[in-house]
Amino acid sequence: MSLHFADVPRFHFGVCTRRILVAAICLCCTVLVHPQQPAPTLELSRTVRGWEFLPVVGSRAGLFGNETGQFEAWVYPLKLFRDFRLIFHVGDRALPAESLARTLTVRPESASILYAGDSFRVRETLCVPVNEAGAVIVLEIETEQPLEVEAAFTADFQLEWPAALGGTYLNWDERQHAFAFGEESGKFAALVGSPSAGDAHLAYETNYSSSTQNSFRLGVTQRGKEKKALVIAASVAGQADAEKLYQHLLTSYAESITESASYYRTYLDKTVGLELPDAALRQAYDWARISTIQGMVNNPYLGSGLVAGYRTSGVSQRPGFAWFFGRDSLWTSLALNAEGDYSTTRTALDFIGKFQREDGKVPHEISQSASLVPWFKDYPYAYVSADATPLYIIAMNDYASQSGDIAFARAKWDNVWRAAQFLRATYDAQGLAQNAGSGHGWVEGGPLLPVKNEYYQAGLGVEALRALSNLARLLGKDDIAKQSATEFDAKKAQLDQAYWSPDSSMYAFARKQDNQHVDEASVLATVPMWFGLPDAVHADTMITKLSDADQLTDWGMRIISSNSKVYDGSGYHFGAVWPLFTGWASVGEYRYHRAMPAYFNLRANALLATDGALGHFTEVLSGDYNQSFATSSPHQIWSSAMVISPILRGMFGLQANAEKHEITLAPHVPADWTSFSIKNVHAGTVGVDFQYHKAVDSIALEVRRTGSGDCWVDFSPAISKRTEVADVELDGRPLHFTMEQNIDDRHVVVRFPLAGASGTVVVRLKNDFGLSLANELPALGSASKSLRVVDQSWNDSHDQLTLDLSGVSGKQYELEVWNPGQVASVKGGELTNAGKLRVQMPQGPEGTYLLQKVLIQFHKH
Repeated sequence: MSLHFADVPRFHFGVCTRRILVAAICLCCTVLVHPQQPAPTLELSRTVRGWEFLPVVGSRAGLFGNETGQFEAWVYPLKLFRDFRLIFHVGDRALPAESLARTLTVRPESASILYAGDSFRVRETLCVPVNEAGAVIVLEIETEQPLEVEAAFTADFQLEWPAALGGTYLNWDERQHAFAFGEESGKFAALVGSPSAGDAHLAYETNYSSSTQNSFRLGVTQRGKEKKALVIAASVAGQADAEKLYQHLLTSYAESITESASYYRTYLDKTVGLELPDAALRQAYDWARISTIQGMVNNPYLGSGLVAGYRTSGVSQRPGFAWFFGRDSLWTSLALNAEGDYSTTRTALDFIGKFQREDGKVPHEISQSASLVPWFKDYPYAYVSADATPLYIIAMNDYASQSGDIAFARAKWDNVWRAAQFLRATYDAQGLAQNAGSGHGWVEGGPLLPVKNEYYQAGLGVEALRALSNLARLLGKDDIAKQSATEFDAKKAQLDQAYWSPDSSMYAFARKQDNQHVDEASVLATVPMWFGLPDAVHADTMITKLSDADQLTDWGMRIISSNSKVYDGSGYHFGAVWPLFTGWASVGEYRYHRAMPAYFNLRANALLATDGALGHFTEVLSGDYNQSFATSSPHQIWSSAMVISPILRGMFGLQANAEKHEITLAPHVPADWTSFSIKNVHAGTVGVDFQYHKAVDSIALEVRRTGSGDCWVDFSPAISKRTEVADVELDGRPLHFTMEQNIDDRHVVVRFPLAGASGTVVVRLKNDFGLSLANELPALGSASKSLRVVDQSWNDSHDQLTLDLSGVSGKQYELEVWNPGQVASVKGGELTNAGKLRVQMPQGPEGTYLLQKVLIQFHKH
């Protein structure tokens, strides 16, 4: 896989802002400016992998296939055909294109497959314009001898599951040079063709033979270069409407592709942008934003909302999870809010609220054909989960607090209030939200069930009270605000008591009907951590338990330990790895100041961007090997979101509050990161850019603002327990600071108004120290091999650090050391001449993970 930079003309994202290095010397700051560098494009390229999923999507249509160019076409809620493929005719040979697929190149708006034969090359570019009910396929042909391209497919003109059409038909329309799809009512229609299409062959069935293949040829290219275009268009308003769109795309497909590229470029420009020293993380963040927004679907019957993900449907009518899910869109909205895409969150919340049940329960899933069948009455799926209801309240509060859109919150107060009342109706005798009789929590089936209530669900129920209290306060409903706040305080403590197991030193996965614990160590415990609900000591202990190799693979978090009696690496809900879990863990670990495992999880998710469907993030992987499930949706929306949230909410501790006109930045960046920038953060009417730089003796933050109104910045960077702060200055003047003490780190806490166009904070440090580790994914199909930092602890005088490491037996690892001159000696490892910490794991059974303790002694102050 290669990432092409600014020499690629197709898709540019402008120029990085000037990087500013601020160092404090005496009473003034010297500002050094790095040369401007062009930001990399989002074009990704690699050798074709025939087994990998290839999605090209817009808000109204999608092409789902594989990297060899075989795909199916959807114009929501219609499936048009499957098994589309090209055939190259050269002389008397008919060459299947899939055997000649060599290179894949993807961009946000399109994907290109390069086919190469002995005497020709054909570049096939697939594009689904963002707002059109159709798609375009452009063929760029270069040949030394006569070549003709044939396009073939199997018609599959049907509605998305569970609805269906009656009698459907397919004809060749000579006037349009296209196949015309239709059905007896005349409402649903589609066209697939090209201006040069001819020599059509239709599928047939007789008593003696049959063929499911439809095909047409595009005319002979004698030699040299030629460009040809195929167009797919469909409508739910009849044949005439489909023909109108077909002609529009034929005459303006180039403009449609350009407009789609511009749409994504503008989207990245409008949302929070990052410049990071970790190139893979930066690349993954940009693609995660694209991949997430591609979950927005405009259905002609239901409206616009977020679907869950995409996969081929094959001979069925279910394209992965390309229908609307409550909890998926709500978890995703937290990432959208973090990056400043409030518009999409508002649309998603509005969509989900439209289908809320009368008693207040929030829907779990809504098929794209739900309006064409009695979905909410006769099918069991609409309200099957319980967790969407508290998540709706939480997501509404997060949106209102960050965006400042109080009017929307007021308009949706009835939805919020009814959701809160339904949630209250699910309380057990101890006053915690339960699943029994209310709907499943996270786990939908398998050996972890049955339970009365999951810690996951109970935690969301408690957090929903805090969210309800704040929403009520914002809307002037003071009585509800006070009552909910009081109830939250009581239930937060009660939650910890109910689920913490002192004997096993863990949070229980769930409680049974008799209130006995289900003592499975589960990553689901990190969901309450995301919201800061658990006791800090208990959370720290639990994170240590989750950080070893039985819970944490190189590609993310298992739902339970591989040592569990019910573990199965292929178990969807009892062993598999979900990027969703990995994202939960990363945010929760950052929340409780465990930056090493948090960064490991963040990076594990980020690296998936180029490990599967190129530029996208899969739904679920094996618990044993770096391998996506055969039934996984390879472009899963909340998996993409779980790159965004761990970076912004987790590692950077970034939070906007429109009401208070403030932005919080509490970074836990790797120790060897000397700079980063965050651009386009908004709090109300003010936009802010941050430029961070670290040296051995200082941390500097330059803040630039645009817009009008007040703006406060709360800046609290993490430092080691050993590091001391000499003083803090704002623009050369002393700035008051406090120190926040945590189990695993300390934070310098400052708050300042940004009155002018810019300001610079400099924190002077003594004895700074840190370790960092950048994990990698193993080869596809391989087992884990990376080092884990399971725990680290300082002595009281902060001159001794103990590391509990877990690695493959007999393997040697190295960690980066920030300011290695602080180290006096190392026991259990060695400090190399290059200033790295080298650790040799003990010998044991091949491939097994073993623990190694390392003791670092520091020079006296």
